[in-house]
Amino acid sequence: MVSHLKPTLLPPPSEPAWLSKVIIRLMREEDLPALEWDGEYRHFRNVFGQAWQRFQKGLSVLWVAELPGVGLVGQVFIQLICDRPELADGKTRAYLYSFRVRPAYRGLGLGSRILQIVENDLRQRGFRYVTLNVGKENRLAQKMYKRHGYHIVAHEPGNWSYINDKGVVIDVHEPAWRMEKKL
Repeated sequence: MVSHLKPTLLPPPSEPAWLSKVIIRLMREEDLPALEWDGEYRHFRNVFGQAWQRFQKGLSVLWVAELPGVGLVGQVFIQLICDRPELADGKTRAYLYSFRVRPAYRGLGLGSRILQIVENDLRQRGFRYVTLNVGKENRLAQKMYKRHGYHIVAHEPGNWSYINDKGVVIDVHEPAWRMEKKL
């Protein structure tokens, strides 16, 4: 007997079922509180607000990964232009930063999916290179970036500061590698 039912499309065996339900989209202002991940990143509230302001001015692109019924499970920000043209010059080179995936969803393909969408968007915008800084201690992230064609181009001292949610200036020292990929 021949069945006339449509076959059910299943994700590849190596892809978890939830991954096909994730929506990767541009961030909305109402997403700002969710970037704090239940308070874990509340100290970056001002950083997120500044990123939102740059997005509104067309200087950056903010992406989030949303799993219906769960909420935001990932994010990545792209700076299109900044005061360091070797990172982002507004024409050919963009800078990827604040790339995070919630711990329960790491190592399962979500980061790769986000990266693919971001890179395709940058190509459509005419960018030819994407740069990023990754902590020298963050070997898992380095491995993922290398798997996606990024290579180390320079050492970054990793000295920066931000104003936390209580108005206190926080100095950060996180030595990093600058990585780059030709799109």
